[in-house]
Amino acid sequence: MTRPFQEVAGADGAIGGPKNITVIGAGISGLVAAYELERLGHHVQIIEGSPEIGGRIHTHRFSGDRRIPGDDRVSADGPGGPFAELGAMRIPAGHRLTMHYIAELGLQKHVSEFRTLFSDEAAYLPGSTGYLRVRDAHETLVDEFAAGLPSRDYQENTLLFGAWLDASLRAVAPREFYSALGTEMGVELLNRVDHIDLTPYRCGSTKNRIDLHALFADHPQVRTFCPPHLERFLDDVLDETSSTIVRLRGGMDVLPRRLAARVRGPISTGLEVVGIDVRDDAVILGIRQGAGTLTRICDYVVCTIPFPVLRGMHLSGFDRDKLDIIRQTKYWAGTKIAFHCREAFWEKDGISGGASFTGGHVRQTYYPPVDGDPALGAVLLASYTIGPDAEELARLGEAERNAVVARELAVMHPQLREPGMVLGVVARAWGTHRWSRGAATVRWGQAAAVREAERREAARPQKGLFFAGEHCSSKPAWIEGAIESAIDAAHEIEWYEPRASRVFAASRPSRSEESA
Repeated sequence: MTRPFQEVAGADGAIGGPKNITVIGAGISGLVAAYELERLGHHVQIIEGSPEIGGRIHTHRFSGDRRIPGDDRVSADGPGGPFAELGAMRIPAGHRLTMHYIAELGLQKHVSEFRTLFSDEAAYLPGSTGYLRVRDAHETLVDEFAAGLPSRDYQENTLLFGAWLDASLRAVAPREFYSALGTEMGVELLNRVDHIDLTPYRCGSTKNRIDLHALFADHPQVRTFCPPHLERFLDDVLDETSSTIVRLRGGMDVLPRRLAARVRGPISTGLEVVGIDVRDDAVILGIRQGAGTLTRICDYVVCTIPFPVLRGMHLSGFDRDKLDIIRQTKYWAGTKIAFHCREAFWEKDGISGGASFTGGHVRQTYYPPVDGDPALGAVLLASYTIGPDAEELARLGEAERNAVVARELAVMHPQLREPGMVLGVVARAWGTHRWSRGAATVRWGQAAAVREAERREAARPQKGLFFAGEHCSSKPAWIEGAIESAIDAAHEIEWYEPRASRVFAASRPSRSEESA
């Protein structure tokens, strides 16, 4: 979409006068950066290569969507068609920046519970003899977990903790990553937990599970027995299996659309940046528009392009360290496959929501609530994979991939074999997607000091070129990280002076650090 440019007079005024700023990318980080820079009194325009805004927030609607007349937003009120979240689909309630913007944009009434892995006792997970219901899985999980320990001389609660932690690790991590863990999350952690009364953390209708998120929150010292290079991985596992995760009813895309409606400057789609030249007094962009290429001279630029895409461009004026981090930052693939089903058949199987860990090629299967008219069907997020598992699915042709997922999932859900049950299939392989070339930055397996060094280098400006995106943040792979980095970039530009020393810039705390 494109809107006429409007000059903005910020309430606080810009330090040193208003700046003219071009933001590359209309994902969450680009939209937040533009929004905050305009509030500071600067003039901002956004250019986006793809035909859509939202970036890796991508809500696919099968039918029956309800749009607000005269607006580009989708209403989350009232009945509508089923939709699938092919990108970001959840928000930990403890992500304060994301929750702040939800409130500021008037979206509080759209916040609903997001039910995740193992939250429904009727959901499934694989055991050595076939699929198990979550409510019945504890004995098998404990026996299989204990069989791999050098000693079973632990309390019953400790073994239950270990079994459910292992099941969670197995469900979240790609198979290759989980296999490489070995016993790294094992014996020392069990020895420490064995001295804690775990009775208050038993949960479920028959108290046969352990609330891992609550346990680690109440006993932070337990984390010290997790290998330092696996801290980020453990954080993500606990977040993904927490009971305090939310979603936006009616579709996550309401967040970028509401943000875009608040940005006053132009948002132009279909303008693909193909080159960036950093000079002392300007940043020059090469932009492909249709069959032609044009050059735009910019005073300041905020680049939110994912590094796997950026490293395929012509880049000049970047220092060697910056080029190195752009080339080396690791993104993991992510593939989501959603089925539009005639009905929410899983409800007849006793499953009211949450997710199953399916294993195999499918990995995770989610049962989203039916927000719209049930007569229009329901969506099953049939397969959610990351890393090498996602790459493996993405390499298959569309028909073969859909067939593999349907065949594997039908073992657990034979209703999928019924004629007319599956009305449509949609997928997004982020690892091969033109505008991202990856689902998210993953810094699992890195010590905290290494992660922070990479974050700082990823976010470090190049003269008038600034960087934002989840890859520049302390919370990669989450909306929170994208927002954090955008606020930091806006703060950096606000204080930037063309000939200021790097010492001055390095000594000044970021806004996110100041407000922590």
